[in-house]
Amino acid sequence: MITKTNEKIRVKLESFNHELLVSSCQKIIDLTQNNESTTLKVVSLPTDKRIYCVLRSPHVDKDSREHFEIRIHKRILEIYYDSTINIFELLTKSDLPSGVLYKICIS
Repeated sequence: MITKTNEKIRVKLESFNHELLVSSCQKIIDLTQNNESTTLKVVSLPTDKRIYCVLRSPHVDKDSREHFEIRIHKRILEIYYDSTINIFELLTKSDLPSGVLYKICIS
């Protein structure tokens, strides 16, 4: 029997590399699915794209420019859990790659 709980943890993951982001999401999913009383929801957020325009030459040819971009990929994991399980310790002890920024919010 599955019981619905009101307690949830929201984990927000951000990364420049989408492959690292997918692998870290899968690692958290595998970690939380070991407990039978947790349910998980994954939400993909839009990718932020920052474009920088740089002049190629500092003095001449103002029309000659280069464009560089940085893409930031984001995911949100909502974990609904039973209050008897200390899920916060499981998430803090998870070994995520160094290229992934994560924020844990308890609500």
